[in-house]
Amino acid sequence: KNLNMYFLSHLLPLLVAWFLALFVVRKYKSRNITSAAIGAPKAPGAWPFIGHLHLLSGHRPVCRTLGLMADKYGPIFQLQLGDHPAIVVSNWEMVKDCFTANNDKMFASRPNMAVSKYLGYNGAVFAMAPYGPYWRDIRKMVTVELLTNSRLEKLKHVRTSEVNCCIKELFSNCPGQVNLSSWFENITCNIIIRMLAGKRFTGCAEEMNFKESIKKALYLGGAFVFSDAIPWLEWMDIGGHIKAMKETYKEVDSVFDSWLKQHINSIGDGQQSDFIDIMLSTLPEEINMESGYNRDAIIKATTLILIMTASESTAETLIWALSLLMNNTQSLKLAQNELDEQIGRNKWVEESDIKNLPYLQAIVKETLRLYPPGPLAGPREALEDCYIDKYHIKKGTRLIVNLWKLQRDSRIWEDPNEFKPERWILKEHTNINFRGQNFEYIPFSSGRRMCPGLTFATQVVHLTLAKLLHGFNISMPKEEPVDLSEGLGIALPKVEPLKPLLSPRLAVELYQSL
Repeated sequence: KNLNMYFLSHLLPLLVAWFLALFVVRKYKSRNITSAAIGAPKAPGAWPFIGHLHLLSGHRPVCRTLGLMADKYGPIFQLQLGDHPAIVVSNWEMVKDCFTANNDKMFASRPNMAVSKYLGYNGAVFAMAPYGPYWRDIRKMVTVELLTNSRLEKLKHVRTSEVNCCIKELFSNCPGQVNLSSWFENITCNIIIRMLAGKRFTGCAEEMNFKESIKKALYLGGAFVFSDAIPWLEWMDIGGHIKAMKETYKEVDSVFDSWLKQHINSIGDGQQSDFIDIMLSTLPEEINMESGYNRDAIIKATTLILIMTASESTAETLIWALSLLMNNTQSLKLAQNELDEQIGRNKWVEESDIKNLPYLQAIVKETLRLYPPGPLAGPREALEDCYIDKYHIKKGTRLIVNLWKLQRDSRIWEDPNEFKPERWILKEHTNINFRGQNFEYIPFSSGRRMCPGLTFATQVVHLTLAKLLHGFNISMPKEEPVDLSEGLGIALPKVEPLKPLLSPRLAVELYQSL
């Protein structure tokens, strides 16, 4: 009893005083830190409830809208997207600060979005998954088993045979006008589907419907979904995007389900393995306790994102490259002259020749500068409070990197909006590559979340473009310029299909030999 009285009368007041003092000190420090922290400039024009969402609607690509805003408010500025704060960066200095050192990890996660839930197998698509063990494990599997240089070298025959087959098909339609947009899509689609599932599309109705579903998935992946900004309005499905995602999911899932069943039934039959076979042998059949996904969901989700990015995005790069060449015929002539000088006209250009074709490589680099596969890097979310340059960024803030604007910086590039492959031959740009370390030029993004398929994509683009330019004279009907209008979606698609006139420029026997 005496001990209790002593505690109440002496020790308890001391403990209370100590806790009060600690609270005051922490509050004082917190106030000083908060007052010292500088927020990035806020873009004006936010409306109550929706913030800046009204500025990002309409038919203009969001990358262009954000680029115009950067001209007004600077290379880093804040937006309010409904309930979510966002930061937009668009010059190399700021982007380097985002994707290096500790900040790369701070911005390594993805926000929860409708496309991941309703089209991406409830978050099983690794490219849309939050930062953590599941994302690391699946990305590692994809990189090691499909996209390493050694693995891609073993799959070289797939690229070569598909491009040759399509070149031969093109020759059979010459001379004449050809829809090269569809032709590019057929090549890239067949290459990745052969690598993933051991299949090749031949043009039947079911296959064409599947390709249209993949196109819809790409569009929906880049569409603005109102509930991504204001989650509690999801039930309204403003714009109908969630309904469209659910329908598209059913369409692609039915195809993936049949592929998966065929692969399971053929286990042990001695056929050459593809990536679905590798995933079946690598992933445990039971539910992954960390992620909550079963093997089949992971395989189908991974197949979906690889087809979306490796097929359609690569095709768009080829479409833009040739469209730019059609509007810059001097560059087209220089590329074909280089092929004639280095390869000649008595044999076909091969993948091993690309290293000796610097002007062709410059064309690809310049195309990727003007039209990166993803004009806006995939959205990221701050895991903790951090700083970009001198600006304080709060936990949960969404990061939007405008690659389209970054790569048109007039401080770095002379005539930044012009197609000039020659700039890559000049001394100051010769050593710049797209591997993510030259921050003035990161068409495949950078850091932990950069695209793992950049080697695959550039191999396909270089080989396809080289064979096409080597094998055919190409011109536009009535010498009309190509319409370069841009559509909406993840990959900034060209609205109008590219339909030039083609005629052979090599001996007939060379086409027959393919």
